[in-house]
Parts: sequence; structure tokens; C-alpha cells
Amino acid sequence: MLHSFLRAVTCLSIASSSLAITPGFPYGSQKVRGVNLGGWLVLEPWITPSLFDATGNDAIVDEWTFGQLQDRNVATAALKKHWDTWITESDFAAIAAAGLNHVRLPIGYWAFEVAPGEPFIQGQLPYLTKAVTWAQNHNLKLIVDLHGAPGSQNGFDNSGQKKSFPGWHSSSSNIARTNAIIKRIASMFATQTSTVPIIAPLNEPAGFDGQAVLDATRQYWFDSYGNIRFPFGTSQQGNTVVLIHDAFQPLSFWADFMDPPHWEGVAMDTHIYQMFSENQMSQSQHIQTACNKASSLSSFHLWTIVGEWTPAANDCAKYLNGRGVGSRFDGSFPGSTRVGSCTGLTGKASSFSASYKTFLRQYWEAQVITFEKGAGWIQWTWKAEIADEWTYQAGLANGWIPQNPTSRQFPNICG
Repeated sequence: MLHSFLRAVTCLSIASSSLAITPGFPYGSQKVRGVNLGGWLVLEPWITPSLFDATGNDAIVDEWTFGQLQDRNVATAALKKHWDTWITESDFAAIAAAGLNHVRLPIGYWAFEVAPGEPFIQGQLPYLTKAVTWAQNHNLKLIVDLHGAPGSQNGFDNSGQKKSFPGWHSSSSNIARTNAIIKRIASMFATQTSTVPIIAPLNEPAGFDGQAVLDATRQYWFDSYGNIRFPFGTSQQGNTVVLIHDAFQPLSFWADFMDPPHWEGVAMDTHIYQMFSENQMSQSQHIQTACNKASSLSSFHLWTIVGEWTPAANDCAKYLNGRGVGSRFDGSFPGSTRVGSCTGLTGKASSFSASYKTFLRQYWEAQVITFEKGAGWIQWTWKAEIADEWTYQAGLANGWIPQNPTSRQFPNICG
């Protein structure tokens, strides 16, 4: 059951079509073309393995243990140096120069508030503020993406806390804390929608973990609608779009959910990766599988953005499955069946063959062509230390990503 504020919001939205949203970007008529700033304000071991290796402690596997299992001053200094250097305004300038129009910026709940007993180190918020200024300076749209919630919404290291089972959905306190943070983010940027047109209230809740997660997520999307679309604490609507995630369900699961005109300014984020369950496919099968997504993306009733995807077709990148965890592709992941060697498939582009770079270009184009059947795409990720196959920056430098994202060497790759 929706809480009373949201019921009032919904009735108002239904009753008055004159309050139609004016987003800060023409979603639906102009394609989203963007990149994620992964591993900056939320640590990920595979994006910056050196940060974790430098601790000398194999038990440090996520941002939670980064703050918990080493000297606090050492950890704080390492984070400060990372925040100052990993992404700077020059990155925003390069992203804009590459013809992109969006950046998606993951941030954790702990940037906003930390409860007693939680070892997270704060200090990220000034960098969020800088990022918004840099985006504005370079005419980029910035999506604020809450990537980690209290208790962890998926148990992944990229939620801030790696766990065997997520705890966010089963605690009303966790959900209340998350709602309060989304209200705060919505209020921060309510009058800056020309630069921050979208807020993503939660990244990748683990719907595959059962009905309880899905029920909590569905209710949280309703709550987020009230919190983001009505950011002034009154009946006045704002112009911020709500970017909900599919919770790892097919788009058909969300058929008619928050459908216009009763709901305004809602977009769907879907993440399309082919290296975890589909790593045994051939290169041509990877390409065809990407092409096959076109009809579901083009027919969905909400603006549909593929908010994470990559030209990488394998899980070979160091620590991609977690610090100290191996790869399914080479059989070093527990219980996996070896497909082949990871040599020449990950690391620096200087080790990639010409044919592998050609595949990366083909696969990149197949996905971009397909994802633009929906509202557009945001590649994961802009940069990584030693996983060039994943990064937009390395793709630009090494030719498998075009300098203009609308350029095609293989315009008929999807037939």
C-alpha cells in the first residue's frame, strides 16, 4: 500500500496532465550516449586493483573492509588521493570531446550518512559537487546513481559491502535510511535539472534473490517517485526524471509499471552483460545475442536506457568477480568450466591482437545500434587500471570505439 503522501502525489499526477515534466534532456527524441564514472566515489577492486593490493591484506575486498581492516589514517589518505586523481575535470572534457552527452556517477549511501558501527570513510560529497560543476562546464548531463544502500541491496562488492545475501530489503530501517538519502539528493539538485536531469534511486537491487527483494524494490520505486518527482516538500512537481532499475528481471516483468500518463518522468535502467552466464558463446554469438535485444528495448513503455554494458565479452579482468576470485572463462572461478585462456583478452590494449580489437569494435557497434532502439546507452566504464577491454577511454585511444559515437564501420552488423 502506498503511503499517504505518495497517494496524494499520484492523484495529483493523474488529475493534472498540465503538470507534464520538462526534463533537462529530450529523452525519447534524442539518444542518451554516455559513460559511467565507475570506481571513483564507490570503490571496485577490479577497476583499481592497486588500491586493494597496496593494503597487503587479502581480506580487504570492498569499501566496507577498506575502512574496517586497515589503519584509519592510512585508508583515509589513500581514498583522498584516489578521489583527487582518478577522475578530474580533464576527464569530463575528454568525455564531451568524444561526443557523449551523459555521465552516470555512482555514489554510496555512506557519502551522506554513516551509522554507528559502520566503518565507511566519508568525504565523497565535495567530489559530487565538483562533478556537477564539471558536467555543467562541458555541457554534459549527470545522473546521480545511488550505487550502495544500507545493508547492501545485492551483496556485490560494488554496493560497498560484499555479502553472501543482501540485507537492505529485509530491514525497514535500511529502507527508511535510503529514502531519506534520496530525498536529500532530490532536494540538492531540484533546481539544477539542466545539468542533473535524472536521479537513479538504487543500482541493481537483487531481484533474483526472491520475491521479498522484488516486493521491497517495487514499493521503494513508488516511494522514490514521490521523493524525486516532488522534491520541494509540497505538491509542486520538479523536473527530475526517476531512473528505476529492472532488478535483473526481463522488461516484460515491469509491463505497465508506472506507465504514463498516470506517472510522469520515469525511465527504466537495464544492464546488459554477457560474460557471467553466457561466457561460452563465440564472438559471433555474442554479437547476435546483443542484436536480439532490439525488440524488447524498442517496445517497452518507459524510456529505456541501457545504463551498464561493455564491449568486453568475457570475465577475465582481474578481480572482476571479486578480489581473489578467478574467472569463469579460464576455469579459475569456483565450479566453472574452462572456455579458454584469458591471455590477450584482458589487461592493456598493447597485448590485444588486431583481430580481437576488430571484434571489440564489432561488438561495441552491435550493442550501440541495438541500444539506440531504446532511449540510449551508458557504457561501463570510463577508465580502469588494467582492463582496457572494458573502458571507453582505452577504446577511443586504440580504435575500437569511434571518436564520434555515431560513426559505424559495421553499420549492417545486426542485419
